[in-house]
Amino acid sequence: MGVDTFLRLEAVKQATGLGRSSIYMLMGEAKFPKPVKLNDDGGKAVAWLASEIAEWQRQRVAARDRVAA
Repeated sequence: MGVDTFLRLEAVKQATGLGRSSIYMLMGEAKFPKPVKLNDDGGKAVAWLASEIAEWQRQRVAARDRVAA
């Protein structure tokens, strides 16, 4: 298994076009990947796996294409 890239919130917002509130709302609805905690010492730093964000993007495109068909 290869190494994946961690994306911080600003990069996820840039990649998806979503704002912070929308990202966390979709996560709460289990419609968006959950982040990975970067600290084991109680810190709040999180990041998303680039591969999971890319998969979410592919699913959005597939949903669009199903509607268009």
